[in-house]
Amino acid sequence: MKLIVYPSGLLVAKNRAFKCVLGRSGIANYKVEGDGATPVGEFILREIFYRQDRLKRPKSGLPISATRPDDRWSDDPSDPDYNRLVQIPHSFRHESLWRKDSLYDIVVPIGYNDDPPDPGRGSAIFLHIAAAQYGPTEGCIALAQSDLLAILEWCDQNTALVIRPPAFSFRI
Repeated sequence: MKLIVYPSGLLVAKNRAFKCVLGRSGIANYKVEGDGATPVGEFILREIFYRQDRLKRPKSGLPISATRPDDRWSDDPSDPDYNRLVQIPHSFRHESLWRKDSLYDIVVPIGYNDDPPDPGRGSAIFLHIAAAQYGPTEGCIALAQSDLLAILEWCDQNTALVIRPPAFSFRI
């Protein structure tokens, strides 16, 4: 199955359209660390991380792990573990997967720049929960929690996330 993301802020799966939010800089053919862009391309979904203290285990054909308070994601291009899950203490720059807000209560890393990572080409590109007002992300794709959970039920290790370039548009 393919999840198709359009620059207009729609994710289409199984002939259904879901509102989503993208990076603050839109969609880019060439991404660099910190640019706020969502990368163009086709990527596999790696696994699901979720906050078991806040949510039931999601239903999905993807691997699922509970997030721990010490889980972080390296976003430091000088880190040998760049664009990978790490635990604190960790001496390089990283972002917490265990947040006070609910945005990362469900986090799905996509297979962008991770096999192997190219330092500086962007990291921590996830599917995750959107903010209440659907504010832009730093490059991730964010959806309403209920929509994200519904989509993940359809996913397995063969599911591809296709992020269309700006020339494509789809509106309903």
